[in-house]
Amino acid sequence: MRALVIDDSRAMRRIVTSILTGLGYEVRDAGHGREGLDVLDEGWRPDLVCVDWNMPVMDGLQFVSAVRSNPKWRSVTIMMVTSESEHTQIVRALAAGAHEYVIKPFTADAIRDKLALLGLLPQEVAL
Repeated sequence: MRALVIDDSRAMRRIVTSILTGLGYEVRDAGHGREGLDVLDEGWRPDLVCVDWNMPVMDGLQFVSAVRSNPKWRSVTIMMVTSESEHTQIVRALAAGAHEYVIKPFTADAIRDKLALLGLLPQEVAL
């Protein structure tokens, strides 16, 4: 399985990448939403995108809207991984097309549990 991790914090990209790699994902990363769209434009198709909300150039909500507006990318599962914890923000992200929402700080188990809910745990991990 493939994942794209989008966050302007290099440390946060490493943390999420480490968790996903440990679960069996092949991971690419990007520093903001525009870079994430560039990865998709190259033809690399992830099963999952983990995207932060607050980033320069293109924020996470703009990224979600851009992905959902492109028919070739509509099947990509998107999980917001962000410090935005207000209920209205969560509703906005889900309404824009995100499938799940994880609030920072989080644990590896929290990410794993969300992936299990989404049906995106690789088989070896799910057993």
